[in-house]
Amino acid sequence: MESLARVSLPPRIARPDAPGGFRRERLLAAGLLVLSVCATIAVVRHGGAAGAADSARPPAALPPGQAFTLTWGGDLTPGSRYGLPPRGGRSLLAAVRRRMRRADLATLNLEGTFGVGGRSKCPVIPSATCFAFQAPPRNARALRNAGVDVVNLANNHAFDFGATGMGQTVRALRRAGVRFTGRPGEIAVVRLKRAKVAFLGFAAYRWASPIRDLPTARALVATAAKLANVVVVFMHAGAEGSDKIHTPNVDEQAYGELRGNPRAFAHAAVDAGADLVLGSGPHVLRGIELYRHRLIAYSLGNLGGYRNFGVGGNSALSALLRVRVAAGGAFAGGSLFSLRLSLSGIASADPTGAAGRLVAEVSTEDFGARAIAVGPRGALSARRPAR
Repeated sequence: MESLARVSLPPRIARPDAPGGFRRERLLAAGLLVLSVCATIAVVRHGGAAGAADSARPPAALPPGQAFTLTWGGDLTPGSRYGLPPRGGRSLLAAVRRRMRRADLATLNLEGTFGVGGRSKCPVIPSATCFAFQAPPRNARALRNAGVDVVNLANNHAFDFGATGMGQTVRALRRAGVRFTGRPGEIAVVRLKRAKVAFLGFAAYRWASPIRDLPTARALVATAAKLANVVVVFMHAGAEGSDKIHTPNVDEQAYGELRGNPRAFAHAAVDAGADLVLGSGPHVLRGIELYRHRLIAYSLGNLGGYRNFGVGGNSALSALLRVRVAAGGAFAGGSLFSLRLSLSGIASADPTGAAGRLVAEVSTEDFGARAIAVGPRGALSARRPAR
């Protein structure tokens, strides 16, 4: 179970999963959240319920933490009008289940909703440019079966079925025992045996913490840093397409939306106290950078999506990232497990290591000396002491 410690949002701004949650959307879009003060903080023990003593008030001094391992798997869509994945969704994660369950924490970007009915953002007549993703609530159990601990809800598909759809998703995740973050001002804190890990999610949408408002983002990350030994930030940003493998240092666009400058945001997050920044959104692999000894993975591509993703060229390549995080949050090693998507969008192991080679290449081209080095078998290392 999950215990919520709440600090009230401004009175005229409603939670996304509350009744009438977005009747005042303009206020959210205007960025009136004072996130450093007005946060919803979920504190949970890893593998169990939160204790009554957990509080939104930061402790005077956190005890020393512990090193731990974390996996990140990029975008996963649970289902759509094109069909539902076999075995209640378990087929989507079958290729990485063992590796995810072996990590202390397993995470991914949930690109869609769990629910029934609701008003879709897409027209009744199918459109080639509009996609709404939804799977039955019971399919959320496939995430827990694969060992997933935390999912990111800060993305462009979390609100495909409006506030009702997001509310159903949150309830399905809670019932399945999967933590989540990414709604405005939301911090999820997971307790490991000897450490607290805070998770936040950012995107360019009113139902997410704001990725394009850097002062507000920095304030929220700084708040999280007071609550936990390590802070993990999810960002959903960047242009989309099989040719978008590079990470420019500009504000990127997709489908007419300004989706933020991934580099500027990631660096600002680390400067404010983030220890690991994990990106999604471009639907292709991008580079991995070490900045101030902290790892930034700009995109892991698509972990899986049944018959709804294009899988041509670079879009067919995927990967599972495993990172060892030192007690103080610095990068302490890791690996990249290469995957390839089938025509139906289900991942399997790729013994050719194509994903690793692509990540190594674009990392070097984009980040130079700060690029992560990817070995022949996927081992990750710093090229030289990160700055």
